[in-house]
Amino acid sequence: MDTMRGALERAKMLVGMEVDEESGLPPPEEQSFFDDINRNCTLNTTQRLYGFAICLAAGLTCTFLSMIVFFNPVKFGVTFTLGNLMALGSTAFLIGPKRQFDMMLDSVRIYATAIYIASIIIALFCALYVHSKLLTLLAIILEFGALVWYSLSYIPFARSIVSKVMTSCFDTDF
Repeated sequence: MDTMRGALERAKMLVGMEVDEESGLPPPEEQSFFDDINRNCTLNTTQRLYGFAICLAAGLTCTFLSMIVFFNPVKFGVTFTLGNLMALGSTAFLIGPKRQFDMMLDSVRIYATAIYIASIIIALFCALYVHSKLLTLLAIILEFGALVWYSLSYIPFARSIVSKVMTSCFDTDF
C-alpha cells in the first residue's frame, strides 16, 4: 500500500500537483508570486489535461492560420507569435506555472529561453511598431529558429546531436 501511495505522489509531482498541502508551502514571508498562483489555482489532473489540450490546440490553430496571411508579414508576425505563446503556455497547465518558470530559467536552457523571448519581442516590435515587412519576416525566422532550439533543450542530448549534424552538413572546404 505504501508503494502505491509513493507512486501516486511521484505521479502528482510529475504533473506539478502539490503532494501535501501543509508541508509543501513555505512560510508566508518566503512565498513568491508563483507560489500564490499555484496555491490559488489548483487544478485536478483532468482539468490540467483539458487546459493543456485546449491551449495547445488554440496555439497550433493560430500558428497554422498565420499561414493564410503569410504575404502580410505584420499580421503573420502577430498571429504566429500569439500561437507560439499559447503553445508555450499550454505546458504550464501540465507542470504548473512555477515549475514551468523554474525550468525555463534552468542553467541548461537559460540562454535558449532568453533568445526565444527576445525573438518574440523583436518580432512583435517589427510587426506592430516598425511595420517593416522584411524586418518582420527576418524576426519570424529568428523566432522559429529560437523556438526549435528552445524545444530541443527539453530533449536530452538533442541540441548536441543537431549541432554535430549541422556542423557535418555545412563543414565544407573552399
